[in-house]
Amino acid sequence: MTTRTAKLLLETLELLGRTGPPEVSRNRSPSLALSFLPFHPLFSLSASSTTRPRSAVPSPPIAAAAALPDSASYFMAYASSDDRKIVSPRWNSKPLAHLIEPRTLILPPPAHPPVGYLIALGPSLRADPDGAVFLRKQALVPVNPKVVPPPVVLRLNPAFLAQMDEKRTGSLLKFMGDESLYPSPEEEVNRKIVINQLKQIVREWIKKIAWQHRLPKTVIYQTSATVLTYGSYGLGVHGPESDIDALCVGPYFATMEEDFFIVLRSMLEGRVEVTELQCVKSAKVPLMRFKFNGISIDFPYARLYVVSAPECLNIFDPSILAKIDETSWRSLSGVRANNRILQLVPNLKNFQSLLRCVKLWAKRRGVYSHLFGFFGGIHLAILAAYVCQKYQHASISALLCLFFETFSKWPWPEPVILRDPLIQFGHPDMPSFMPIMMPCSPFDWCNSNITRSTYTKIVSEFQRGYSLTRFEKLQDPEGLKFKWESLFEAYPYKTEYTHFMRIFLAARDVNLQDWAGWVKSRIRALLLKLEMVIKYCDPNPTEFVDHVVAEPNVVFYWGLSPDGETIDIDWLKEEFMKSVNTDHLPDVNHNLCKLDLELVHSSQLPKGLDFDAGSARWSKPHWRIRDNRESRIPLYSQHLPHYFVGHAADGEYPAAAAG
Repeated sequence: MTTRTAKLLLETLELLGRTGPPEVSRNRSPSLALSFLPFHPLFSLSASSTTRPRSAVPSPPIAAAAALPDSASYFMAYASSDDRKIVSPRWNSKPLAHLIEPRTLILPPPAHPPVGYLIALGPSLRADPDGAVFLRKQALVPVNPKVVPPPVVLRLNPAFLAQMDEKRTGSLLKFMGDESLYPSPEEEVNRKIVINQLKQIVREWIKKIAWQHRLPKTVIYQTSATVLTYGSYGLGVHGPESDIDALCVGPYFATMEEDFFIVLRSMLEGRVEVTELQCVKSAKVPLMRFKFNGISIDFPYARLYVVSAPECLNIFDPSILAKIDETSWRSLSGVRANNRILQLVPNLKNFQSLLRCVKLWAKRRGVYSHLFGFFGGIHLAILAAYVCQKYQHASISALLCLFFETFSKWPWPEPVILRDPLIQFGHPDMPSFMPIMMPCSPFDWCNSNITRSTYTKIVSEFQRGYSLTRFEKLQDPEGLKFKWESLFEAYPYKTEYTHFMRIFLAARDVNLQDWAGWVKSRIRALLLKLEMVIKYCDPNPTEFVDHVVAEPNVVFYWGLSPDGETIDIDWLKEEFMKSVNTDHLPDVNHNLCKLDLELVHSSQLPKGLDFDAGSARWSKPHWRIRDNRESRIPLYSQHLPHYFVGHAADGEYPAAAAG
């Protein structure tokens, strides 16, 4: 077959050399053109290398061409409608006088391809070892492809867009004022007075501790302790009812067990401004909780290896962090994160306004509770700071829109990391669902309780916020009619779910808040167990009170999407009680505390239950108001055995009592 093909090619070329190109070659469409084939004069073409020696005299000439100045001849071929035929025009009416040897030829393209086409690179002529010759078709690309005009985009006047943005920002600020997101000037003054008085108490306390430790007079004179605020108050986004997170920072000789929880506690109890003081020692960050002039204060302690901790303390100095214990490091990390965020945001006022809006949105939509698997305050602060860093010149309303656009499209679990020169690399052991890095430390991630169900709801709420605030919608003139109330609507639990899990907690009034806080600190274990047997669970963090029950109680209602699954409520309760009873709650008799789980239909919910508002009472983890009638014993200093330092509950400090 290959020999026959070669003979056919030779006969066709010989015919074309005698008669010249047919008319069809001049009228043929350019799309049928194959290539320009340059041939060197030393090449020859034979029917078969096996039947004719390479040195033998070739057959008569098969085509004619004109010799070019560079001693090379060129052959131009066009394809006919039949792939077996080849037509060739003459070159200046002179015959092709050179033969081609049966070898594969890698030939460059000509300088001038057919009009309207660019020739593709590659081999044009190939001969098999047995002498068969055939042409390889070339791919040609049109020089002038069809031009598709770009779509017509109507752009609004930039001045008009700026005017719309200004009006939207004004309406957002008005909405924030109507929602009472800002404290009154009188409340701000009261908070500053409380902080200053607390600092004065701490300075007196550390002098007293230095004297008890019998330190030199020069050290007693120079030493100092201070109070550093963090949380919502430290970021400047607190509301009228917000508490104050204040960290007590002391020098190396002031211990937590005796000096902080006994001596300082006794000094605070002696103040008429201080009420409802309680020590919380079992938490990851041990602290005291109390009210100072009616303002709730969370008061942890951090001990630094310094002689003095003045008010101007630089908490970013690596030298003061040397030899710091783990508990003090955790206590100090919140202050460091807050201060670093304030340093990194380009516009502090816009950041604070954005964070106020985001926190209100998270509370209304049921995604603001760290204990229940949602966001905490530090998570939202870092997310808001990230948007402010990325869009430094955006207005408040634009930042809120960009917040939802950014995180509705975020490729989780890619971590959210602020641009911070102090961080050079990240730690690989990050949370699985929504990792958020703490600022100023490459090894710390925001503690996350997010589960599969809470992750699903958070992403859904981001997408809802983006659908309401996307720029394509707000840039329309109709966007001026947008009401911010629609973004901050309370989550419609009653219409979204037909099945609920009722979590009922009850105890004596003096122990109820402590019991509720203890259970809430372990509520994630219940959520994980529930996700093992059900498709989806929405753990509503709002607390309710069942007024039908006589005893003091706290009730939670979690929305369920069972999707046909059967829930073994007894097994869930048994497994959850194991995690609740793992550690014993001090000063609380578990036999007098109740915990009950029950599946209810939406039609069985109590009448008048307002899911939108919920209860105004939010229990703190481990919070308990101390009963002044409980048994208390005096305590004395370990350094001065006859020096009285304060009282403690019976059995709380047996070693100190024995001394």
